[in-house]
Amino acid sequence: MIPEERERIYSEEYADLLIEYNGDFTVFDEFPNATVQIINYIYAVVRIPVELVNPLIITERGYSVLPFLLGLVSQASLEASGVLRIRGIPGFDLRGQGVLIGIIDTGIDYLNPIFQYADNTTRIASIWDQTIISDDFPPDFGYGTVYSKEQINEALQSENPLQIVPSMDLIGHGTMLAGIAGGNEVADSNFYGVAPEAEFVVVKLKPAKQFLKNFFFISEDAVAYQSTDVLFGIQYLLNETVRLDRPMAICMALGSSMGGHDGRGILANYLSLISSRQGVAVLCAAGNEGNARRHYFGRVDQNIGYDTVELNVSEGETGFTMEIWGQSPSIFSVDITTPTGEYVPRIAASLDENREITFVLEQTVIYLDYIMVESQSGDQLILIRFQNPTSGIWRFNVYERGDINLGFHIWLPMANFISNNTYFIRPDPYTTVLALGNALVPITVTAYNHEDDSLYLDASRGYTRTGRIKPEIAAPGVGIIGPTLEQGFTEYTGTSVATAHTTGVTALMLEWGIVRGNLPGLSTVEIKKLFIRGARRDIDIVYPNRDWGYGILDIYNVFDRLRTGAVV
Repeated sequence: MIPEERERIYSEEYADLLIEYNGDFTVFDEFPNATVQIINYIYAVVRIPVELVNPLIITERGYSVLPFLLGLVSQASLEASGVLRIRGIPGFDLRGQGVLIGIIDTGIDYLNPIFQYADNTTRIASIWDQTIISDDFPPDFGYGTVYSKEQINEALQSENPLQIVPSMDLIGHGTMLAGIAGGNEVADSNFYGVAPEAEFVVVKLKPAKQFLKNFFFISEDAVAYQSTDVLFGIQYLLNETVRLDRPMAICMALGSSMGGHDGRGILANYLSLISSRQGVAVLCAAGNEGNARRHYFGRVDQNIGYDTVELNVSEGETGFTMEIWGQSPSIFSVDITTPTGEYVPRIAASLDENREITFVLEQTVIYLDYIMVESQSGDQLILIRFQNPTSGIWRFNVYERGDINLGFHIWLPMANFISNNTYFIRPDPYTTVLALGNALVPITVTAYNHEDDSLYLDASRGYTRTGRIKPEIAAPGVGIIGPTLEQGFTEYTGTSVATAHTTGVTALMLEWGIVRGNLPGLSTVEIKKLFIRGARRDIDIVYPNRDWGYGILDIYNVFDRLRTGAVV
């Protein structure tokens, strides 16, 4: 990759397109003078000038051509998960030794002592900081800067460590995840990382380009990342597992409300693919959208021929998107009534349709895309983008052509990508698990309060849009002690916290199975089965269910089941 091509990776003048080429390089002939960057043998990023991206790009090339925008899922108790109990058994003092924990997030505060050994050397095997431009980039990816364990150790011995390794976590989310999953114990602060002898491989993601934020009407100051950079980050983690010859538990605490919520998008498919690899375990957060009022499910009233959806738009909302996903084989269409009473007649469904809608009395502009057969799911998508929406109650009549009446779903963007006061009047708290939590093979984690065994109130709930069981497991995620950027500790709550906790427990499983040779073929698939079989369940609740999945994580029960004859 020549310097000019590398500059386009960061340049706001170039748009990133996500192309599925499947080894056929002739696909790229459609993009003369573009920069092509291969992610793997299936997907590639094609960079073209922003001015060449026209409003019809989704209609012409499909919804998946633009990278998803992902946000942070949220800004613990060892005893509750059976970790302390299992450590009390001779030969089971599992602490993650010989295992890697992979973090793709906001970076890590490598200066924090909880990520160091007793001799003040680092427990971080490497950091790939995508935000720092240098010539020390990963050879396969061509951007960012890699900092080795040796460089981090040199920095720790320096009076000015940031001159040697300038990578910093400026938000704290990645540091929190890493600390809960595997930080050193600090008993005086009541802090206990789950796998305190594991090492870390960290990817600090670069921010999403403004072009994408503008397209989806996400505010400039929102923390957002592109799915393309996440794909490269996953590949980097896999490369490190090979280089270091160690198993890895990967913590994915990013999420998005974009897509069909069925686990069939490009990023979700790739996570499912790598989850079957021996020695790799992928954990995804369910999300915190259960009570956010940003999901609607409806069925058309056959007597009147439509279902009316009411949406309250907040004062000061500058723009947002709304995705209507129809259940096949029915075909759906909409009409629109604004808060001031302006009416847009029913827009008939056609094979692919793109409309720009303006109003007489309002400044709102609506961009509407009908996609009859979305490429990743095969289902119909109606994408509606609102620019300068009028505040108040919007009404959409959703019509159906077909006789099965399976219904339709509508999702608004996740937290921090839209105002909390923009919401559906009659929301549905279910089917709110975020991507990447809908990915089929990874283990999806929800959060509960280990003090009283109650579900975390705001946790996203299953199942997927196609009825797959998500989440699978519940872990401590309310009031869990974790590290701050000031090298102190505070309480955190959310499904990302629960996912970090479960990542640490997964590292213990990988130590027992692969490092110690008890089950050398362990992957996400086998670990998921073990967690499900060992899950603690309430006799008054039917499992699996949309709130709890298969029950509460309990590693002691996992090994007790193995001891009594249960097999993977």
